[in-house]
Amino acid sequence: MTSAPLMNLRGVSQTFQSQRGELPAVRDVSLSVDRGDVLCLVGESGCGKTTTARMAAGLARPTAGAVEFEGTDLTAMDREHYRAYRKAVQFIHQDPYASLNPIRTVFATLAAPLRRHGLAKSRKEAWEQAGELLRQVEMSPPENFLSKYPHQLSGGQRQRVAVARALALRPRLIIADEATSMLDVSIRVGVLRMLTRLREELDVGFVFITHDLAIARYFGAGGRIAVMYLGRVVEYGATSDVIDDPQHPYTKALLTAVPEVDPGPEGRRDPGLRGVDIPSLAALPAGCTFHPRCPLFVPGTCDTAEPQLSAAPGTGREVACHVVAGTVPAPVPAQASPAGSES
Repeated sequence: MTSAPLMNLRGVSQTFQSQRGELPAVRDVSLSVDRGDVLCLVGESGCGKTTTARMAAGLARPTAGAVEFEGTDLTAMDREHYRAYRKAVQFIHQDPYASLNPIRTVFATLAAPLRRHGLAKSRKEAWEQAGELLRQVEMSPPENFLSKYPHQLSGGQRQRVAVARALALRPRLIIADEATSMLDVSIRVGVLRMLTRLREELDVGFVFITHDLAIARYFGAGGRIAVMYLGRVVEYGATSDVIDDPQHPYTKALLTAVPEVDPGPEGRRDPGLRGVDIPSLAALPAGCTFHPRCPLFVPGTCDTAEPQLSAAPGTGREVACHVVAGTVPAPVPAQASPAGSES
């Protein structure tokens, strides 16, 4: 009998109400991650990555579907089990300038969860444990930082403190929401290396949210990637498979946006999108929501039937595309007429 995954999202959806009507931010998403694994959620801004992560962290309740932790639905947990779940799953926010309380020192920030959950019985124990947390995130000697306030730290140092706070309760799963997007490039690499080391040393699972596939390739090596578009997962598989051989046309378009040092003599490949405008959540297109932009668009199918995430033949991953799944033939590209020929 196989054990249940650490975190399992089973058909979760999240719909918000607005003056324009219902906004389906997340639709029927099923994902899982185990201890020591890494799952990257990638996609454009507004695709539902953060909303999915908030449901996984228990910060938002899905309007449909279930969030399970070690096989137990969150809504079925008693107070003791829910408290254990909230300790085991920690969240790292995107903005290190807003996620730390400006009137608390680094020590006060790290000591609060330690004292609240009884991991430190005295101020001395809290000071020692806070110092060890700073060493784990490569802020040494910790005495130089424990008495400082957030405004006295750089952006990279603030984000390391946020990571240390997430580690304080010895979590089994960390959800990092664009944790490096607001950092300078040179600092970003150091933070990513530190997170990779912590994942390996502490055997912590990660749900890592990013819009940058270059970062997903680096941090998600050996794990899986879920590509999201307008609230749905359109491609899901091993990181190396998705990055090196993308199947969904949206994934291919995202990869062409990754900067290349040397794009070659032919330059950057044109993704061939039919349009650049992203549809509104308040007025989603019929059928496949990507069809107004898709170069593989097949009239009569893509604009009428919504594709389901299913195994794509011979690829080892799941893709939500009629053409890739082979249910309809790929369109034949139009070819220019030879010079001098009659039209």
